[in-house]
Amino acid sequence: SYFGDGTVYIEQFIEEPRHIEVQVLGDGRGNLIHLYERECSIQRRYQKIIEESPSSTLTPELREKMGDAAVKLCSAIGYRSAGTIEFLVDKNLNFYFLEMNTRIQVEHPVTELVTGYDLVEEQLMIAQGHPLRILQREVHQNGHAIECRIYAEDPAAGFLPSPGLIRLYAEPEQPFLRIDSSLDEAAEVLSFFDPMISKLVAWGETRNLALQRAAKALEMYAIHGIQTNILYLQQLLNHPKFIDNEISTGFCDQTTAEILENIALKHSKTDLTPSIAAFLLHDFNKNFLDGVSNIWEEIGYWRHSMNFNLEADGKIFTIEPTQIAEGKLNVTISGNTCVLHMRSFSDGRMKFEFNNIPYTAFISEDTEGYHIVQVNGLIHRMIRLDQLNNSLDHAQLSTGKDDGNLFSPMPGKVIQINVKEGDPVNRGTILIVVEAMKMENNIVAPGKAIVEKINVKVGDMVDNQTQLIHLNEFED
Repeated sequence: SYFGDGTVYIEQFIEEPRHIEVQVLGDGRGNLIHLYERECSIQRRYQKIIEESPSSTLTPELREKMGDAAVKLCSAIGYRSAGTIEFLVDKNLNFYFLEMNTRIQVEHPVTELVTGYDLVEEQLMIAQGHPLRILQREVHQNGHAIECRIYAEDPAAGFLPSPGLIRLYAEPEQPFLRIDSSLDEAAEVLSFFDPMISKLVAWGETRNLALQRAAKALEMYAIHGIQTNILYLQQLLNHPKFIDNEISTGFCDQTTAEILENIALKHSKTDLTPSIAAFLLHDFNKNFLDGVSNIWEEIGYWRHSMNFNLEADGKIFTIEPTQIAEGKLNVTISGNTCVLHMRSFSDGRMKFEFNNIPYTAFISEDTEGYHIVQVNGLIHRMIRLDQLNNSLDHAQLSTGKDDGNLFSPMPGKVIQINVKEGDPVNRGTILIVVEAMKMENNIVAPGKAIVEKINVKVGDMVDNQTQLIHLNEFED
């Protein structure tokens, strides 16, 4: 053999193991303690995405044994600093040493929330030569904490990173949360670094309460402009097997397809009218707030405007503004009469009432003229068709209207062609639909014209700025 030794080292294979680690502190003077365990079995691509403490898997006896084993290991090497001893635990609750991480872990906040100790501070004190300030008998677990790692990645594409420009960043505001983030406002996520954006940690007196708080916080977390794993994490926390602690390191591999199907089903069954209501309130606010002392008294255009069509997630809705009464906007959305009331709007976060039911929405605008509206954790794209202009993606012309060439706004797949050569079209007619990044992008006629040539067919993959269709005989 290459090393001059033919010995083969064989490790035991453990089926469906759990990954459980123990936090330790040592001062190099013989003073060592553990601060209990963290359950880290939920992983994708062999990287943790959810951690919690305490582990619901461990019995009190096993918890004590694993803590003692971690301390003994550190004692044998005279360990000095914060560190983590990682174990695999099999179905019979036997545990096996995996490795030691001689540093503060990403998931250290869950330990801090349940023990009350600042691990970073303790590590720095030890590094400065101070003796360990905590005794083992002083360390207790209080309640339950769960951490969700927020990544710029696309779960539907195998969790590939999704760098790009964040157009809206808004953190949840509920109590019992801790958010450690690299951002505090919209920014660009670069492709040169790990795609983790932040860590959301929720605490509760019980595991169920911590899970509920974490799931609600994810619903109220808004990151627009890139793909993230927020909705994936939200669905994962609500998965029956996760709630029942029927997990292993293979949990994500076994359930991701199901979770993605559930996300798609949730999108397809969602009532869009609350999100449309938020968009309409935002549109009303944007058009009339500037220079108006009382927005609700200056509604001339909206009160008397003609009906208009609105596109939301590729569907067309007819909007009929009716009246304002006592600060409320009355509209009919595709035949359904609704009463809308904006309570507040700041930094993309809107609190409003839809038919007297309170909602929170997050609203931003993308580079293609669409508005991104998030309600109840789901993100929707919408635009008023009467406000389409030549700068929008669905009406991008190479040299203006006279040229007549319309291009794909991004790489994607042609999934629908609604016209044929020779057809007359009007302003706002949806000509072609291109699917990109799991979103449908409508290529819309910028004016009255005739379809002269269609350059693609359904199923074609197109690049950014691929010429899709040519229109002729424009009329103003």
